[in-house]
Amino acid sequence: MPWKMEKPMDQKIKLIGDWLDKNYTITELSDKYGVSRKTIYKWISRYEEEGIGGLKDKSRASHSCPNITKPDIVKRIVEYKLKHKTWGPKKIQFNLARLYPEDYWPAPSTTGEWLKKNDLVKEKKSRKRVHQYQDHFVDCTKSNDVWSADYKGQFYTKDKKVCYPLTVTDNYSRYLIACEGLEGPRYLETRAVFELLFRDYGLPLAIRTDNGIPFSGMAVGGLSRLSIWWIQLGIIPERIIPGKPQQNGRHERMHRTLKEDTLNPAGLNLADQQSKFDFFRDEYNIERPHESIGMKRPGELFVKSNRSYPDFIKPIEYPDDFQVRNLKHSGEISFGNNLYFISELLHGDKVGLKEISDGLWQMNYGLHKLGHIDLHRKKILRYLQKV
Repeated sequence: MPWKMEKPMDQKIKLIGDWLDKNYTITELSDKYGVSRKTIYKWISRYEEEGIGGLKDKSRASHSCPNITKPDIVKRIVEYKLKHKTWGPKKIQFNLARLYPEDYWPAPSTTGEWLKKNDLVKEKKSRKRVHQYQDHFVDCTKSNDVWSADYKGQFYTKDKKVCYPLTVTDNYSRYLIACEGLEGPRYLETRAVFELLFRDYGLPLAIRTDNGIPFSGMAVGGLSRLSIWWIQLGIIPERIIPGKPQQNGRHERMHRTLKEDTLNPAGLNLADQQSKFDFFRDEYNIERPHESIGMKRPGELFVKSNRSYPDFIKPIEYPDDFQVRNLKHSGEISFGNNLYFISELLHGDKVGLKEISDGLWQMNYGLHKLGHIDLHRKKILRYLQKV
């Protein structure tokens, strides 16, 4: 009978029985049962040592682990972590191996596992990402087509006060419209600066920024209180792709010059630092020629916008080919027999929806494209490339 048609334990018992009866040689047993001579000798040896129980299949797992971390080593890793709370497993393993080369220290990955088991590693919270900008950038062919805005990296003045420089430039002329030293990148202070700029210089078509506060937020379309205000004024809030500062390269280049001319050294206080910024702004706009504009000065090219700052903001209107939906107090709209969360920042306001293909609707807040609603999948698509 073929081996595979009977239980292995039964076959082993029969084989041992034939061997005990001396009816077969080892070679004959090998031929009869289809197993190697080496295996038969192993089974016979186990039978002689343990009896029938020795014929049962044994686990192949190792009885010992030569690479297991010794308790003393684990204890020293934990103690070292407690002394250096901000150090990660790589630094700890490297330093211990350097200080005590005579001992065997586990790999950084194993060191990290022991730190986790002893509750000495904080799990990193997943970072929510701002919705990527959905539209094309506005072409910049004249003054006030596109402004760029950013908060230059914060620093401390001599009196230990933190300063966040808010900078605004006109992309066409390179004119430095504003450089204001503020105490933080907060909405109200930022809006106050822009309100003065809009009153003095008029409104641009678009303002290009990075994805930081207060320019963008976690809402659909990256909306923030500041960008909502800009949209209500008819300004497109453009945002560069995260990790690609070259999309705002003209502004970044100005920042390098600003740092060289105004922060070596920093001002005595915020007022003194603002004086440095004002002097730099005048020189940058009126005296300094720029190669990128044919050695002209920004002040020669920049003109004020013919779009003046309004006395009051009109409600946003949508073209006839858009369906309009009111946002509930919870920030949701009802569309296609489903609720879709947009943003509590827009409660009481309206968004426009336009069908661009079967079941796929483009969603706008004023001029700003928020994303797309897929009625088939009943979800909001965050990125244009997923459409």
